[in-house]
Amino acid sequence: MTPRQRLILAALAACRTARMGGHLQRCTACGVETPLYNSCGDRHCPKCQGGARAAWLAERAGELLPVEYFHVVFSVPHELTPVAAAHPARFYTLLFRAVRETLLQIAAAPRHLGAHIGGLMVLHTWGQTLELHPHVHVIVPGGGLSPDGTRWISCKPGFFLPVRVLSRLLRGKLLAFLRQAYDRGELPFRQGPGSTGRSPAVHTLPLGVV
Repeated sequence: MTPRQRLILAALAACRTARMGGHLQRCTACGVETPLYNSCGDRHCPKCQGGARAAWLAERAGELLPVEYFHVVFSVPHELTPVAAAHPARFYTLLFRAVRETLLQIAAAPRHLGAHIGGLMVLHTWGQTLELHPHVHVIVPGGGLSPDGTRWISCKPGFFLPVRVLSRLLRGKLLAFLRQAYDRGELPFRQGPGSTGRSPAVHTLPLGVV
């Protein structure tokens, strides 16, 4: 772990304990005292950010359209995790860019959807067993605006975009972005990230009608 990550974990472990300090709450009727410990206030803390998270979710719920939504997950093969571990900021920026451009390009193609789409992207860097496993979750409505912006174009019920087409395009874009970054000296390795022929994986799950 990086020093920053260690500080965050230490703050989360100490949150609302005596290690953070606190104050005594005294009942004016019976005199009973109750210790109230301070919060860490870290943005990663599930205790401190519960209210902010609920407010954020409420705002996003208010933006939902009355259409079917899809959950699309873009993941990369484990051969690229050393690049993500060594250069997380640059790697994740390029991953977000590759995912965004892949979705926009395939959705805009007349043979697929022929529409300009929008969505919400969230980065996850760890798997269920806490190994480094970069992947991006995208929540997208089942359709988008026509090229002239005058009408809504819906996708087929229960089907958003072809998974294999998304996967192939993402693979090409991400590897191209990484190669360009490496050639510019932004990813200093003794050897380039390279490719083993495995494509980034894409999974789609219908989320139902809102």
